[in-house]
Amino acid sequence: MTDALARLSEVDDCWNRIGIRGDKSCERLPEHVHCRNCPVYAAAAKRILDRLPPQAAAHVEDVTAALAGQARLSSLLVFRLRNEWLGLPTKALDEVASTRAILTLPHRRDPAVLGVTNVRGTLTVCVSLARLLGLDATAADGGRDRPAAARMLIFGGAGRAVVLPVDEVEGIHSVDLDALGALPATVEGASLKYSRGVVRCGARSVGVLDETLLMQALERSLA
Repeated sequence: MTDALARLSEVDDCWNRIGIRGDKSCERLPEHVHCRNCPVYAAAAKRILDRLPPQAAAHVEDVTAALAGQARLSSLLVFRLRNEWLGLPTKALDEVASTRAILTLPHRRDPAVLGVTNVRGTLTVCVSLARLLGLDATAADGGRDRPAAARMLIFGGAGRAVVLPVDEVEGIHSVDLDALGALPATVEGASLKYSRGVVRCGARSVGVLDETLLMQALERSLA
C-alpha cells in the first residue's frame, strides 16, 4: 500500500494548485468554469484508479464513474424572457449585471437594437433578445417598468460584447449538452432556429440556446 501511495503522489493535483481550490490561475478555468468539468480532472481520476491496488480500486470505482459523468457536464445559466425559460452556456457569458439606463440611438435599422448602455465605463450595444427570438415583446426591454428581478446578460467576449436584458435569472445548473431533448412541436420561428434542444433544470423545462448561432444573429442585427 505504501508503494501505491507513493505512485499516487506523482499525479499532478492541479485543481488544488491553480484550479478551483487553488489560486484559480489555470488558463482552462474560464472555459470549464469548474475543475470537475475539465478533461484533465477526469484523466487524473483515471490515473489514480489505475495506480491503486485491486482491493482499493474496487472501492473507488463508483467515485470514478461519478467523476467521469461530471466531466461531461457543462454549466448553464437559466433565465426567463416573458413566459419562456431559456439557458445559455456560462462560457458564452462575461457577466450578469443589474439593470441600467439604456440610451436609445436614432435611425435604428433593426428594431431588436435597443441602444447602448454603460458596461464598466464602455458604451455597449444593448439588444432585445425577446424581439430577436420572436417572443412577446410588448413590455419594455429597458424601461422603468422592468421587474425587480430583471438583469442584463453581458454576452460574448472582449470586442464582441452585447448586452441582453432578461426578466429574471434563476441560476446556474450543470447539464449534459450532448443529451438534450427535442424541442416541442409548438416551438417555431426564431426560437426554434436558435435553440439546441430542451433540458430539465429542476422542475422547469429549459430551452437551450445555441450561443454560436445567437452571436451570428446579433452581429447581423448590428451590421
